[in-house]
Amino acid sequence: MKEGEDFYFNEAGLMVFTEAYHLKRGYCCKNKCKHCPWSFGKQKEKK
Repeated sequence: MKEGEDFYFNEAGLMVFTEAYHLKRGYCCKNKCKHCPWSFGKQKEKK
C-alpha cells in the first residue's frame, strides 16, 4: 500500500482508504467507506 495513492490520514489522524484502493481490492466490504466506488450506504438521489 502506498500513502497518497491507496490511503491518506485525515485531520483526526485516522487512515482513510481511497477509491483506488477499493477498486484494487475488488469488492465492497459494506462498511460505508467514505470513498466507496460502489456507493454502499450513500444517499440515493431523489428525482
